[in-house]
Amino acid sequence: MNPLSIGVLYVLASAAGFGVMSIFAVYAYGAGVSVSTLLFLRFLFAAVLFFGLLAWRRESLRLNRRQVLALFCLGGVLYTLQSLSFFSAVQYISTSLAALLLYTFPVFVAVLSYFVEKEPLTKKTVFAMLLSLLGLGLVLGLSFDGIQPFGVVLALAAALFYSVYIIVGNRVVKGLSSYVTSGYISLFAAATTFLIAQKEGGVDLSFAPAGWLALGGIVVFSTVLAISFFFRGLQLIGSTKASVLSTFEPVVTIGCSALLFGEAFSLLQLLGGCAVLAGAALIVAGKEPKPGQAEEGKATARTIEW
Repeated sequence: MNPLSIGVLYVLASAAGFGVMSIFAVYAYGAGVSVSTLLFLRFLFAAVLFFGLLAWRRESLRLNRRQVLALFCLGGVLYTLQSLSFFSAVQYISTSLAALLLYTFPVFVAVLSYFVEKEPLTKKTVFAMLLSLLGLGLVLGLSFDGIQPFGVVLALAAALFYSVYIIVGNRVVKGLSSYVTSGYISLFAAATTFLIAQKEGGVDLSFAPAGWLALGGIVVFSTVLAISFFFRGLQLIGSTKASVLSTFEPVVTIGCSALLFGEAFSLLQLLGGCAVLAGAALIVAGKEPKPGQAEEGKATARTIEW
């Protein structure tokens, strides 16, 4: 099998891992796990596994002061807010809808890049943005019947926070190993979510044993393996192809939700979902890499996907 095919398989496997995370979250909530406890334990165990991997690989963990501050902002603030918003949204709206709303983030990235990075908005990008927004309107419907608006706001907030995370990450984290970056971001996110859990009454471990199985799935499949597979695929096929293939994630979520929870979309909503994903793929595919930009720097945007 040629490297391109292998890389595609790695990225698709990574997308599948990320795609089932909200499914695991639903089972965790059913077992009595709170949002803050779930996030703290996810980041804590992910950090342990990442630093264990770094020890096995004998990679240096040294950071300068600027890198520490940057990683704290990414993991302790932006990524924590994104995860908190998304996992909270799943409590109010379906996992399928939450996944689709999250995938409006390329629209936010395109707009933020225009104002922050001074990247031009090409006709192709504007068309892709309009296509995604039209699709979003079809998915939600004009009446919002049966949809809790607060869940929609939380999911869109997650997309916005993730977009800011991408912009900031690409600007401030350069030249670091992807595993070092992932480990420290997980560690800082664990510290922040621990404080959030304390504010809500502390980390509650009194949930049913099924909650540990769901949590293990999130940590192993949807965090460590998903990230590792993505970076391996990234090395083989490049950032643009890998990012476009990552639109497979909400497709996995929708498929699993239909099979496990009986969630269903109308024909118009299915067309809208396809439009959202097509717009996201067009925006990503339409971005040209800047001259001299290293793959490692471009990879930072997805160091921790969720």
